[in-house]
Formats: sequence, structure tokens, C-alpha cells
Amino acid sequence: MELNEVVITKAIIERFMTKLEENLDLDVAVVGGGPSGLVASYYLAKGGFKVALFERKLSLGGGMWGGGMMFNEVVVQDAGKRILDTFGIRTHPYDDGYYTADSVEATATICSHAAKAGATIFNLISAEDVVVRENRVTGLVLNWTAVEMAKLHVDPLAIRSRYVVDATGHATEVIAILERKMDARLFTQTGKIMGEKSLWADAAERDTLENTKEAFPGVFVAGMAANATFGSYRMGPIFGGMLISGERVAKLLIERLSHGGGKE
Repeated sequence: MELNEVVITKAIIERFMTKLEENLDLDVAVVGGGPSGLVASYYLAKGGFKVALFERKLSLGGGMWGGGMMFNEVVVQDAGKRILDTFGIRTHPYDDGYYTADSVEATATICSHAAKAGATIFNLISAEDVVVRENRVTGLVLNWTAVEMAKLHVDPLAIRSRYVVDATGHATEVIAILERKMDARLFTQTGKIMGEKSLWADAAERDTLENTKEAFPGVFVAGMAANATFGSYRMGPIFGGMLISGERVAKLLIERLSHGGGKE
């Protein structure tokens, strides 16, 4: 068979457009493809909900790819090991209650499981704004990351989603949009983004779970975005809290959606 370049091009265009069109109306839109966003997408899709993940970069995994300072190993505690075990990721005991895992194996495996569970993953797409109805977020405004980086004046497109998960890490990108453009009052003590504190692994891991919750009507925060929004510490290259936060936000949303939450 002689390969036809036009057929190859048409296949890519048509399949992508079908995929995009099928994800214009979602149960949950996850912004950020780090460990918490990927784990959340996996559990939501496994639960039968329509979920798409939008990652602005070419690769997924966030900081998990790089381990600690480009040493591609990550550390988890017992609770985090339970999540890695779910995905069949190999772990190695190091000390009492500590385990290591290869960061590349862990990231690639979680990404694969999320996709196979039914989550649709879009990379190189940025959430530049949100869609609102009165005092609630009801969707995302999307554009190519290349357009954003080049600062081109190109209008975006929008999707509808019953809920949005901000899993963008330290930047809290979705929540920051609400604060900047809507002067929104968040569900924090101050009503504003409280900001992350310096590194304290134990406190950060503990607080990540407590801070994984709704931060504004229609928007939940997970992973480091949760601590940055609600004002807790960073944890460095221990990833148990990130993984468990993804599981927790999925459980919260599954419960909300199962009881009809988010329907207009």
C-alpha cells in the first residue's frame, strides 16, 4: 500500500474534531494534568461520568515527571502507596512508612489508566477563562496554548461543564481567573486566594486532603491548588497527598453528581 499524505492528514483532523465535539458538554472538566488531575479523571471516568482533562503543556504529569530536582524517583507514604497499587505501579520500601517509585513509570501508568477508563485528555490547550451564570461557573473558555504563548489576538471557544476541577498546582489558574475577573468571594477564610506557604511536608500532606473541596460554586480544587487556595504549605517531592487528593475530589463530585448536583 502506498501511503497517502492527504488521507493521513484527514484522519487526524476528522478524529480530533469528533473527539472535541463529543466533549463540548461534560459532567466534569479537569484543568491540569498533574497527578491529582489524572487520578481524579480516572476515578470520575471509571464512575461512568463524562470527564475531559485539559493540559496546557505538551506532556502530562506536572511535577511528578521530574521527581525531586530531576532525580526521577518520587516518595509516597502508606496512603499514597495504596493509590499506586491500584494502578499496578511498582513501589519499593525505603524506611518505616516510606516507599519510592519511578516517576516516569508512575506518571505514564496513571495517564494510561485515566485514558483507558474513558477520560478524554487534551494537551496543548489552555483554560483562559471560565463560563459563568450569575454566581456559578458552568464551563471553560479554551484556546491553544501556542496562541496564549504568542500573545495572538485569537478568540477562544467554550465548553459547558457541570463542575470544574482546578488541578493546576501552585498557580491556581482557574481560581485566579475568578479572583481577577469576577472579584469573586471564594469559600476561604478571607474570601480570596490565601496563597501557599513554604515547605512543610507533614502539614502540607495532611492539609491537602482537608483543602480538597469546593472553592467557588461549580469549582473544586485539588492537589497543590487546594493548598495554595486555602493557604497551606507545599510538600516537595512526596506525592501521596497529590494522589489521594485526586481520589477525594472524584468521590466528592461523584456524590454531588449522583444526587443531581450541577444540573441546570
